[in-house]
Amino acid sequence: MAQPCTDTVMLEHWHPVVSLDELRGAGRCRTVLLDRPVEIVRAAGGARVLCDSAPVQTLVQYGYVWASFGTAPAPLFPFPEFDEADRRFVVTGVFGVQVSAGRAIENFLDMGHFPYVHTGILGEEPHTEVKEYDVEISQSRDEILATRCRFYQPKAAVSSDEGADVEYIYRVPHPNCSVLYKSSPVDETRLDAIYIFVQPMGQEKIRAHTGMCIIDDASTDLDIRSFQQTIFGQDKPILENQYPRRLPLDPRAETPIRADKSAIAYRRWLAAKGLGWGVIPAGA
Repeated sequence: MAQPCTDTVMLEHWHPVVSLDELRGAGRCRTVLLDRPVEIVRAAGGARVLCDSAPVQTLVQYGYVWASFGTAPAPLFPFPEFDEADRRFVVTGVFGVQVSAGRAIENFLDMGHFPYVHTGILGEEPHTEVKEYDVEISQSRDEILATRCRFYQPKAAVSSDEGADVEYIYRVPHPNCSVLYKSSPVDETRLDAIYIFVQPMGQEKIRAHTGMCIIDDASTDLDIRSFQQTIFGQDKPILENQYPRRLPLDPRAETPIRADKSAIAYRRWLAAKGLGWGVIPAGA
């Protein structure tokens, strides 16, 4: 196994290690976080994370067990949609991928690949244009927000059978976590939330925890899981063929296009934090 992570940026964050759904079924789970083996066991209050090689802290929030090797990790980002009683919270799967966490988040932010990778679902030709949108790096909230994102989707939601122009808001409140808000086909005044919480097992190996907090009384949990697993199944080979697998933080390292506006902001945000693990630092 590689040497355990010593990067303070990664150590002082909370990281997802297992969903409560999975833990309830298994009772205990073994996995790897930041190149250290950990074990998660059910306990009073929810769960405990154990590690033989380093002190580790445990947090149970948003339907997941989170762990940190830091001494004083900051509180986890707010995700208020999780607590809204009329939403469906569905864990849609966990996917092992041979790629860095940053590459997985960058792919999640990229609308430009929809017509080519998710043909007939999230996009289709000739609707390939990524329209102009806004990106903000918020210092006060310590997150990235992309707004006014619109894209044509042949299947606009799990419960939809027809295409529509869909409005998106992309939010990155954590180096390895992102939430996508999109138009709800059920309630025009609210947005569905789709998340990816990435567990960095190593610098080039992850587990991607995915799920939805949506307003949908028609679809079954199986429908929702199948929809998201189809999408991620299409993304996985693309991710594993990325080169380099670690995310270059220099925005000039790869040719930028309009679709990459969020990715460029994301790379700058990570670089400003001083992240050096799982990435190729600017100037390296």
